[in-house]
Amino acid sequence: MGMADFDCCIIVDDDEDILVAARLALRGLFREIVTVSSPDKALAAAAGRSPDVILLDANFARGATDAQEGLALLDQLLAADPEAIIVMITAHAGVNVAVDAMKHGATDFVSKPWENDRLVQTVRTAAALRRSRRAAPAGQAASSNGAPLIGSAPAMARVHSLIARAAPTDANVLVLGENGTGKELVARALHDQSLRAAKPMVTVDLGAIATELIDSELFGHVKGAFTDARADRIGRIQAADGGTLFLDEIGNLPLHLQPKLLTALEQRQVTPVGANKAVPVDIRVIAATNMTTTMLRDPRSFRQDLLFRLNTVEIDLPPLRDRREDIPALIDHYLAHYAARYGRTHSTVPPETRAALVHHDWPGNVRALRHAVERAVILAGDAPLTPDHFALLPNEPALRMTTASSAPDLNLDRVERRLVEEALKKHGYNISAAAQELGVSRAALYRRMEKHGL
Repeated sequence: MGMADFDCCIIVDDDEDILVAARLALRGLFREIVTVSSPDKALAAAAGRSPDVILLDANFARGATDAQEGLALLDQLLAADPEAIIVMITAHAGVNVAVDAMKHGATDFVSKPWENDRLVQTVRTAAALRRSRRAAPAGQAASSNGAPLIGSAPAMARVHSLIARAAPTDANVLVLGENGTGKELVARALHDQSLRAAKPMVTVDLGAIATELIDSELFGHVKGAFTDARADRIGRIQAADGGTLFLDEIGNLPLHLQPKLLTALEQRQVTPVGANKAVPVDIRVIAATNMTTTMLRDPRSFRQDLLFRLNTVEIDLPPLRDRREDIPALIDHYLAHYAARYGRTHSTVPPETRAALVHHDWPGNVRALRHAVERAVILAGDAPLTPDHFALLPNEPALRMTTASSAPDLNLDRVERRLVEEALKKHGYNISAAAQELGVSRAALYRRMEKHGL
């Protein structure tokens, strides 16, 4: 997603320092950020807008820690707009507050003091969910990138069939597929069609969390467990109690933490970092990875007993090049979506352009197609769309920086895209390995993948 990809965020907190810190951290995500300091002002601000996200403090009265004001305001905001996306800000004894907030209908939570990267990731995911709810027609599954699970090709028919059969059960599901194929869409469809649909689906993107933070993020911690543990923090596993835990990029879970996750799933309880007492949990796990089956079955990278626990049902999402008959429907969906978003007329796609798009291999899959259509809508205006509007690169596996008859391509964007794509392909789309090869963090690699539609 590009800069200022969303329209509006409302931040509600009685602490001016928190309002300033949140505004600065999120300013690149939203065209408008509204900060208010009281429940009354929050209700008025939300009534006059249709915010993508409301970031809501749990406590307002001086010294309060029971979150009663925050939960009451949460209820009022959701009563006014049942589709509102609310991220609760917790502090102090945040474990119970976070759980209560999720039960009241909050989409997610962040704890004070937060790390900016974690705040941005949480709010971005929440805002994308709001957009997907607006964009998806009734009855179509949608996920955090705003795309309904479109596809009637034979390979996708098998996916839909597996979702329909697995969703009503409590079986753990492993979703396999290349980057950009829509694994999070499948997870959302599984949750929405399950008996847990009324409870939260908590997402953990293991590819976007620093390795040293994964333990605390999943299992939580108690105050004093380590240097920066200034308050109890609920883990995502516990936050999903009663609902669904979606572990995205499960291949990035470090080997030393895999036994701990296995134990939590087998015993149905978690032990926060620094605690000596386990907490019972009732969750259904959906995991996703871009690792190949061969890589998953290598015990040097993934414990086989954990794999056995996760893949009771396995859903393999096909790449877009293996279901080309779905490309026209996807193009039409995104053309309508982005034309409405940017206030453009619905551009026509001449037959030769449509043929070129169907023939293209789409190495970034549906995500890449979405970015290409957005670019075309912006650049074409009212003119008929041509392949140039979509900036399609040749289908060759990798473009070389030099050829025998040409000078080096020194365009920085194209060079960066080629290097990122080559690193991903070399390492089988293992994010950690590709990031290490490129000398960047996993979060930085994700940003470059989004930028280039990979």
